[in-house]
Amino acid sequence: QVHLVESGGGLVQPGGSLRLSCAASGTIFSFIAMSWYRQAPGKQRELVANIFSSDATNYADSVKGRFTISRDNAKNAVYLQMNSLNSEDTAVYYCSARDVRLVTYWGQGTQVTVSS
Repeated sequence: QVHLVESGGGLVQPGGSLRLSCAASGTIFSFIAMSWYRQAPGKQRELVANIFSSDATNYADSVKGRFTISRDNAKNAVYLQMNSLNSEDTAVYYCSARDVRLVTYWGQGTQVTVSS
């Protein structure tokens, strides 16, 4: 069983920054992709960013140029640096990982609130 644990969420003022972290533990097969999703109140969960084993990345249009996803393969960890935050970024952020067997795992989520 694989467990993903997110950290780094919190309350930040508009224009501020946060860095989310996600660490995987358990019996881990190689992750071919690690991702961040978010879900705002009353909205569907949406993809924020992916990073693949090739280090290729992709981002939702709404976060391009503001967010950066990175990973540490040795630690089975993925990070999300979030800059220039605004109220529309308020959501629960979830870490996700897909292994070589195409099994997808999810974390419990971490709340990010952007408010003055």
